[in-house]
Amino acid sequence: MPDRWRIALLLAPAVLVIAGLFMGGLVLGFARSLNYMPLIGLNDVNLEAYVAILSSSGFYRSLLLSTYISFISTAISCVLAVGAALILRRTFIGKPIVNFLFQVNLTVPHLVGAIGILYLFSQSGFFARLAYEFDLIARPADFPAMVFDPLAIGIILQYVWKEVPFIGIILLANMQTFSKDYEAAARSLGAGRWQSFRFVLLPLILPGLLSASMIVFAFTFGAYEIPALLGQNFPSALPVLAYDKFTDVDLAARPEAMALAMIITAASALMVYGYVRLARRHVRS
Repeated sequence: MPDRWRIALLLAPAVLVIAGLFMGGLVLGFARSLNYMPLIGLNDVNLEAYVAILSSSGFYRSLLLSTYISFISTAISCVLAVGAALILRRTFIGKPIVNFLFQVNLTVPHLVGAIGILYLFSQSGFFARLAYEFDLIARPADFPAMVFDPLAIGIILQYVWKEVPFIGIILLANMQTFSKDYEAAARSLGAGRWQSFRFVLLPLILPGLLSASMIVFAFTFGAYEIPALLGQNFPSALPVLAYDKFTDVDLAARPEAMALAMIITAASALMVYGYVRLARRHVRS
């Protein structure tokens, strides 16, 4: 038996289970978004849930908020991760310790990090009380709102703290696949540090950076727990809005919750498609 068939047969059970669960849930969710829920007497297949969602101003506010959080978090994380990878790429005293500290929060769950942000940056948190003790503010409530705020600063801080090591490790692994001779050749031809990075190193790490940024963007766009714990009540992020509709006492709101879930899924699929197109264009160029 050829190796490819043997590998396919070995992977088939796990792939079938994962694909079955994912596709089954997707099909069931799509059916419910079309108002088909026989258990509660909804048998009329229609697009009323999508019409109600797309005609609601609250949906567009939540969409804008989720896009803003994902874009800012991903952009800041990418910039910091590139800088960290460039530093950790070098050899210096204490590098193993710095490398360990850089990666240690990868093992920390998002919820634990969110609770840390809540206790540190809220207006009754550690930094607010510290500023009050040093007479920097008249009272803890005068501390700038960084949690439950319209700019979602606490949410962005949590995502940046968590995703910088993730992107940085991918970039470090990518940098180890090619030699420093390319940069040395550019420097010998008169290129400065910025030119060497811009025209030599950045194109080499760009595929890994794009893939990592797309993963982070899609994750932050569809994540529920962090916006639910650190975000404001209105407008709320799209996953929080979907969960609120799903847990509504009125079961007739379930189709709208499923419609929101389908919209989030479609948006994530478009992001993956956009990444594939960008990656192919980069490879061809």
